[in-house]
Amino acid sequence: MPHQLDTWLYKGGRPNRAARLMNGLWSRLAAAGRSPEQLYSLEVRGRRSGRRLAFPVVVADHEGERYLVAMLGQGANWVANVRAAGGRAVLRHGRREDVLLEEVDPEARGPILQRYLQLAPGARPHIPVGQDAPLAEFDAVAADYPVFLIRPATRAAGG
Repeated sequence: MPHQLDTWLYKGGRPNRAARLMNGLWSRLAAAGRSPEQLYSLEVRGRRSGRRLAFPVVVADHEGERYLVAMLGQGANWVANVRAAGGRAVLRHGRREDVLLEEVDPEARGPILQRYLQLAPGARPHIPVGQDAPLAEFDAVAADYPVFLIRPATRAAGG
C-alpha cells in the first residue's frame, strides 16, 4: 500500500495537492530540526515568482560528502529552481546553512543513487531500481536523476 500511495501522490512525476500539503509540513518540521536527521528543508528562490520556496529533501552521505538527489528526475521543480539560481540555496535542519549545489556528472551518480535509496524509502517507488540492485543498474538510470554535491556557500565562493 505505501508504494501505491507514493505513486498516487506523485502521479505524472509531479506532486498532487495532498503531496504538496505533506511536503509543506515535512519541510517546516525539517527546518525546525524536528525530523529524521537526514531530512532537511531546501530553500531556493523560485525561478518565476522570485519567492523563496521550500522543499523537503533527504541528504545522502557518500564517501565523506553530502548530496541531494531528485527522486522525481529532471522535471522536479526544485531542480529547475536550483539551476536557475546558479546552485545557491539554503538547507535547514534546526539551523540555517547557506550552500552552493554543484551538479554531479551522470557517470558519477550511480553509487550516490544507491546510497540515497538506502536512506530514502519514500523515493523507492520513483527510481526504477531495487535498493539492493547491482551498481550497474543504478549507473544505467543515473542520467535521469539529477544529483547535487552540497558545498558550503562560503567555501565554494572563496575557493
